[in-house]
Amino acid sequence: MNKRFNIYTAIAYTSGKPHIGNTYEIVLADAIARYKRLLGYDVYFQTGTDEHGQKIAEKAKLNNKKPQEFVDEVAQIVKDIWDIMNTSYDRFVRTTDPIHKEKVSKIFEKLYKQGDIYKGVYEGLYCTPCESFFTESQLVDGKCPDCGREVVPTKEEAYFFKLSKYVKKLEDHINNNKDFIVPESRKNEIINNFIKPGLQDLCVSRTSFDWGVPVTFDDKHVVYVWIDALSNYITFPGYDVEGNHEPEFKKYWPADLHVIGKDILRFHVIYWPIILMALDLPLPKQIFGHPWLLSSEEKMSKSKGNIIYADDLVNIFGVDPVRYYMLSQMPYANDGVFTYELFIDKINAELVNNLGNLINRTINMTYKFLDGIVPEPVRYEEIDQQFIEYVKNQIKQADQKMNEYKVAESLDALFEIFDKANKYIDETTPWTLAKKEDERDRLATVMYNLLESIRIGAVILQAFLPDTAERIFKQLNTTNKTYESIYEFNGLSAGTKLKKPEILFERIDKQKKLEEIKDFNKK
Repeated sequence: MNKRFNIYTAIAYTSGKPHIGNTYEIVLADAIARYKRLLGYDVYFQTGTDEHGQKIAEKAKLNNKKPQEFVDEVAQIVKDIWDIMNTSYDRFVRTTDPIHKEKVSKIFEKLYKQGDIYKGVYEGLYCTPCESFFTESQLVDGKCPDCGREVVPTKEEAYFFKLSKYVKKLEDHINNNKDFIVPESRKNEIINNFIKPGLQDLCVSRTSFDWGVPVTFDDKHVVYVWIDALSNYITFPGYDVEGNHEPEFKKYWPADLHVIGKDILRFHVIYWPIILMALDLPLPKQIFGHPWLLSSEEKMSKSKGNIIYADDLVNIFGVDPVRYYMLSQMPYANDGVFTYELFIDKINAELVNNLGNLINRTINMTYKFLDGIVPEPVRYEEIDQQFIEYVKNQIKQADQKMNEYKVAESLDALFEIFDKANKYIDETTPWTLAKKEDERDRLATVMYNLLESIRIGAVILQAFLPDTAERIFKQLNTTNKTYESIYEFNGLSAGTKLKKPEILFERIDKQKKLEEIKDFNKK
């Protein structure tokens, strides 16, 4: 197979359990990875955890645990949530892995020997939760511009990476590759806010804590987060400093797509490409800075007490409703909002009324009028051709939007097929056709078109709601799930006996459910 697609998420920081804003990224990347597999790509999908740093050492101490014990527990929590969300990653990586640490040491040593890293003294303002240094001018109201917390004046010996040496090359790369950073608004932020004002050399080692990868030639220092964490994208697929890369590395690098939260985008579009340039490695083809999922218009944080966890949501609503909300509620370039009220309204309107109702009505009618047998379509009219053309056009729309990583818009295009099918039922009135002997051919054609439009929708739905798609295929009693089959409109075999209809999604009693959630959150 020639078509390959390599997708990498940022790795989750193991300072605590990831909330739904963090979890959105893995679900988003999973939908893209599943869609590419559907199109026949050989997909490699990597995610994992970032496990070193001062913040983690402090958290471990607060919990009376050794850092390794602490990160072992949190990494397992992260992995469990990724699994609960039914994500299809190929490799889950951890930066405390001994092979990764060894390779990071060698990368640091190589950059030092070739003159890209030098020793100096860092004096600046440090935010421990963000593991970031800032200048006075970068602060917002005297506080960290990223998280709004207090910063601490810090002075310590450190090694620095010469960002300035590569900044022109990076700027040229961004300007010459218009889709390197998407959306466009993120690219403009990076150029105007970070590159144009000038890049300071990057602090890449610390002496004030020891929970990190040791610098081999200077044991007072540990490798600071950027070279350690960012290098995961190449160390795990098999990068070798001496050039003896494993076959996997040649197969899985460069990344076709990095899926990165907008708050850490600058590290991935400035520091990471420059590190790769210094190592003489190809850059990722594209970096997608996705927006945030906000809780009632605010960024989720423990200090605001507005954190919602994906596993709690799944316990209340089920996996696919949570996946659906995350994927359909998030615009391509702007932040999305989560509230329980919005969630319930969306699930009732789109999963229950639109999708669930369509499938239940159609299969029930097939049983009632045709003994549950997929009919042979024989008598087409203009309304049928219009319906079929509409479905085919929506498939193209969904595909185009997915190729642009506009996942919510792709889902909209797909659900418009289900919406149109519901309208097609009302326009063709199968129950009327069933009463007339001379309209049996019309009934057969209408019912076939409905069943086939559902199958086609379910094929695409596999990327977004895999369990739901599987349940639809089961009711249709078909194994024809391939993407290639969706443009012909003849993928169901006449004579197939459908399985008995089952309810896909139960209607949610809004007030009752909100009361249950209130009680659940008190626990």
